[in-house]
Amino acid sequence: MDNPARPLILRGMEHDSDLLIVGGGLNGPALALAAARAGLSATVIDALPLSDRSQSDFDGRSYSLALASVRLLRALGVWDAVADHAQPMLDIKVSDGHAGQGGAPFFLHFDHAEIEEGPMGHMVEDRHLRRALLDAVADTPLITQISGEAVTAQEITAQFAQVTLASGRALKGRVLIGSDGRNSGTAARAHIQRRGWGYGQTALVCAIAHDKLHHGVAHQFFMPAGPLAILPLKGNLSSIVWSETSANAATIQALTDDEYLEALRPRFGDFLGGISLAGKRFTYPLGLSVCARFSGLRLALVGDAAHGMHPIAGQGLNAGLRDVAALAQVLSEAQMRGEDIGALDVLDRYQEWRRFDTATLAMATDLTNRLFSNDNPLLRLGRDLGLGAVGALPKLRRGFIREAAGLTGDLPELMR
Repeated sequence: MDNPARPLILRGMEHDSDLLIVGGGLNGPALALAAARAGLSATVIDALPLSDRSQSDFDGRSYSLALASVRLLRALGVWDAVADHAQPMLDIKVSDGHAGQGGAPFFLHFDHAEIEEGPMGHMVEDRHLRRALLDAVADTPLITQISGEAVTAQEITAQFAQVTLASGRALKGRVLIGSDGRNSGTAARAHIQRRGWGYGQTALVCAIAHDKLHHGVAHQFFMPAGPLAILPLKGNLSSIVWSETSANAATIQALTDDEYLEALRPRFGDFLGGISLAGKRFTYPLGLSVCARFSGLRLALVGDAAHGMHPIAGQGLNAGLRDVAALAQVLSEAQMRGEDIGALDVLDRYQEWRRFDTATLAMATDLTNRLFSNDNPLLRLGRDLGLGAVGALPKLRRGFIREAAGLTGDLPELMR
């Protein structure tokens, strides 16, 4: 009795799917799977051919999945397909210093044994996670995939959302979802402004094979030019996210593989023995950007299409997956109430849920990067003392561990 009559207007109207999801990377398929649990159909549209999105060769790319994200993938029936390829992160060590000089005497150590839930997260190679999501999507009758087709236009009306593909084909849905990255065409066509700034830094990304065992320990080494993350993968492999000034990064990326390793070794150190490259090398410009809004009439943005932040805490994909879980819950609850899932007030619930958490995380990564990516002696003393203080206070340290595991804040049901 308390539901408005507007859903009646939509009954009998033909839609190709309830959700039109633009972007078939990781967040898009995850959202389609989460929506299917609520009985909502989805069409996932990606400009890349399916063969390009399902490569089985190791190329060096990988992701840090917080415990909350692992819970989501388990709920979606995806985790079992990647569990054997996932490396638990048992410890995280954070230090500050200069290349070739080792870390400062004060450092921070997070031990997974300090929380009851288990490992803080897992490292998973891109090829395994992407393949598992694509396979799950293919096995779900409520999901349709369209690959090798770009969206060239979109239209939002009171009754439907419509996209036009490069082939001229038009599709209608109840909600249009932008999951198409930082340069989101969905957001641009909706005239949603994106605010932010660059850091003058570029991330050099690769995988490294090493002689010694990493024992599931992740390292974050802060240097004046930017942080170096060494993240454990299965076997004697580690993922490298190495932030440098953009000028230095361009010079380093242009080196031969042997010269690249020579540049990395003073920063990497010798604690894992000899090192060699495994897979390809990538670069990504670093910056902070957040869309002015995450939702509108029959429109929602998730993941990098809504927000992009520094990879300093490895939270980019995790933030996107939290978007997915939150939006799926909002849509599911609206569907159960008999509401129009594309109504502005329904989708604004998603925005209200995610805006504050996203803004807080974005500013925290921005502040951390600014605080540590410099060689100011006073700031360096202050941050080193701060790392030591956090490490010496068990309750505060435990709070940081739970934050790293994604267990804080208003968690969607799929992540609990």
